Amino acid sequence: MAYEPVNKRKIINDPVFGFISIKSDLVFDLIEHKYFQRLRRIKQLGLSCLVYPGANHTRFEHTLGALHLMRSTLDVLMMKGVEITNAEAEATAIAILLHDIGHGPFSHALECALVTGISHEQLSLLLMEDLNREFNGKLDMGIAIFKNEYPKKFLHQLVSSQLDMDRLDYLRRDSFYSGVVEGAIGSDRIINMLNVSNDQLVIDKKGIYSVEKFLIARRLMYWQVYLHKTVIAAEFMLINALKRAKEVERNGGNLFAPPQLMWFLRNDVHDEDLKKEDKKSSLIEKFVQLDDSDILSSVKVWCNHPDKVLSYLSNAIIDRKLLKIKISELPVSEKKVDKIKKAVQAQFSLDQSEIDYFVFTGIISNNAYESESENIHVLLKNNKTVDLRKASDIDLNAISKTVRKHFLCFPKELEKN
Repeated sequence: MAYEPVNKRKIINDPVFGFISIKSDLVFDLIEHKYFQRLRRIKQLGLSCLVYPGANHTRFEHTLGALHLMRSTLDVLMMKGVEITNAEAEATAIAILLHDIGHGPFSHALECALVTGISHEQLSLLLMEDLNREFNGKLDMGIAIFKNEYPKKFLHQLVSSQLDMDRLDYLRRDSFYSGVVEGAIGSDRIINMLNVSNDQLVIDKKGIYSVEKFLIARRLMYWQVYLHKTVIAAEFMLINALKRAKEVERNGGNLFAPPQLMWFLRNDVHDEDLKKEDKKSSLIEKFVQLDDSDILSSVKVWCNHPDKVLSYLSNAIIDRKLLKIKISELPVSEKKVDKIKKAVQAQFSLDQSEIDYFVFTGIISNNAYESESENIHVLLKNNKTVDLRKASDIDLNAISKTVRKHFLCFPKELEKN
């Protein structure tokens, strides 16, 4: 169907930023589209609400917040004399609006559970290209900015970098809804300190302290929210439940699932499939119908499934009777893991192939400032730029260092005996 503008410009009341104005008819039409409306049914923080009861906000709210911050940033940059046309401003707004449109159910929690080797960024691009065909090529520039193929590279940095509008929104928003005050950042201050030098997004020297606070807040939010040990346990249990559901269904287990979820349970989808038009088309068709409610309704029904592994995992998720998780600085010895597996196998009468659903290990990592990627640069008074680590009067190496921790999950029932 050809694109026909049919809307009015709107104002949205956001609990974090107040009134958000939608200044573009095209942007509002994209918000009204069913692909974008699906984000209302995708939780921003996956299963974090099992730890922080207020963390029930969605990708829809986050992307609107990022859009608002992008508009504010573009206004600041243009006021400072940075050359940005109206068409470029609208395209950059579209790029940030659609940057998360490819997120699947429960956001990052199930990113690799339904498809293999396909990131949400790749899925976002697929959907953006599909939208572009429907909107008669009006998203060309926005897609080029999203892919970092537009000549003005700083526009892409506003969408995806170590100081982009995505991070500025999710830190402040996730802090607000989770109640973890350590994640609160001064996004207004940071935005007003942004500038452009040699086609590179930079921060004015006066904004160094705000950026330092931003990086520390990001580090703390990862440990306290995104990588909270209970959240990790819950998300891996959900991943394992879907994995088991695939096995049950493919072995003729008479499994309940909505049609769009059943398609993913019955079909393996790999990154190579994106090169095949028919499979890519099927993936888009089914993916845009899928959201949190499909997963949750299925898990509720699976609680009563005769397969003991699937029913145990499903009940544990629904009733919040999660696996015990222990975090350590060093890897858990194979000897200890084997001992726990044997005890669990005996207690739950499991087959050898079923033990890994109940006992498993993994690694979580945290790196607030990715020193190997595109760094944050500070604009000095002499118009020269320098890496933030050199401009800062505190040691940022600790924040730049990747910290890895090891975890072990097993049933709590084991500790009671």
